[in-house]
Amino acid sequence: RKKCLLCNNLLMIVAASIMGCSKIARSFEMILIGRFMCGISLCVPLHHQYVGEISPRKLRGFANSTSSFFWSLGKAVGQISGQRELLGSQYLWPMLMASCGLPALVQLITLPFFPESPPYLLMHKGDQEGCKKAIRQLWGEGHHQAEIDDIMKEKATMKNTKILSVLELMKEPAFRWQLYVIVILTATVQLCGINAV
Repeated sequence: RKKCLLCNNLLMIVAASIMGCSKIARSFEMILIGRFMCGISLCVPLHHQYVGEISPRKLRGFANSTSSFFWSLGKAVGQISGQRELLGSQYLWPMLMASCGLPALVQLITLPFFPESPPYLLMHKGDQEGCKKAIRQLWGEGHHQAEIDDIMKEKATMKNTKILSVLELMKEPAFRWQLYVIVILTATVQLCGINAV
């Protein structure tokens, strides 16, 4: 999870750099390329997954709901910053376009100090000691055996579940309508520009 977030942040920084340099290069195509790169980034689902997995159970719902608040806050800050009196002027708009790289840069610097998600360590890597260490680092000292037992139960449940490849999922008639809905929703979210904000 953490490595994927770090790679995603690099993609966002590259996209922001391309958009920020578009005026110097006199190329509107660079804006299109940068926006496309922002659109294909996986920041929204990855953040949800990572934040949900590192949060204690009693705070998990609250932690996942904060991302919606920060999306709205980001939209508001982007609209305010885009005013002509601020960064929306003829000379400063490249900085506005490149500003989406600032949160990615902050996360790129701070994320290495956070542990990998405990469920990922236990379920996918089989590292029980690493899982316990990550839980202690995230939630503090204390008795966390109940959370570890819950992760083990989830792992046992997943062991009996058949994991489909992307191609198998697309061919499965039982999932066809759900897949259509997810693809349409995801595509429209990418087109609304929220990732760039």
